[in-house]
Amino acid sequence: MAVISAEQGGAITGPSSATRSELSQAWRRFRSNRIAVVGLIFILFLIVVAIAAPALAPYDPLVSYEGTRGDAPTLANPFGFDHIGRDLFSRVIFGSRVALIVGLFSTGIAVTLGILIGAVAGYFGGWVDTLLSRLLDTLMAFPIIALLVVLAAVLGPSSTTTVVVIGVTGWARFARVVRADVLSIKAEDYITAARATGVSNWRIIIRHILPNVLGPVIVLASLGIGGIIILEAALSFLGLGVRPPTPSWGGILADGRPHLLRYPHISFFPGLMITLTVLAFNFIGDGLRDALDPRQKT
Repeated sequence: MAVISAEQGGAITGPSSATRSELSQAWRRFRSNRIAVVGLIFILFLIVVAIAAPALAPYDPLVSYEGTRGDAPTLANPFGFDHIGRDLFSRVIFGSRVALIVGLFSTGIAVTLGILIGAVAGYFGGWVDTLLSRLLDTLMAFPIIALLVVLAAVLGPSSTTTVVVIGVTGWARFARVVRADVLSIKAEDYITAARATGVSNWRIIIRHILPNVLGPVIVLASLGIGGIIILEAALSFLGLGVRPPTPSWGGILADGRPHLLRYPHISFFPGLMITLTVLAFNFIGDGLRDALDPRQKT
């Protein structure tokens, strides 16, 4: 740390002020990306909708109303009714909860496992790295959707199962990125100095290495949430995701599939929401990638 005395008319600076400066620069770069800001606003709006779903939904999403089977959208019912007379607007609103819960929590599990396994493999090397790397390669070579279908079928469909299954099968890409960064960082002089002073390996990993690999992981996670939402929709479409009649976007798509020609609106609106949500997360990921790119720091 460099300290300039008051007599020299300078100011005391330290790591905390440098970190704040880097974060403020990254935020300015992110704000300059209008598409990323639009994506962030949409996701924040979707979070509010998911939290306030009981207050925003005009009808009970589980109740069928007589004489409304497959009714087209109207001003009173902007998304129309499904094949058994349930209000689609209400079901899509409640379905946002499932999409966000599965997307965010599954990503959290995958990121945690990926950081832990990648850091251990990259830092300790040797047989530990060989063993974990082979496990990583095996998981990435296996068709992920086939593995998800098998695990979901064995464990049974539910929200918890969907979150856990997607989370524990999606860590490999995060582990690969973290491992590569750790292999580079552990050769730095400050890591060697920390070892020489007797700092424990785990303290070095947690305090000195992980903060330097979080940037790429955050970008990868934000880009991956959209893919996880699609995986959840695929599982629900196959009847292996959230258990009916709980509304989920993939489940609503599955409900509308047999009636696609007669009642196309049943599949159109959940499909539109999946598309917009995935695009929004991808826009945020692109914005974060540009904002956190070290080559753009000033």
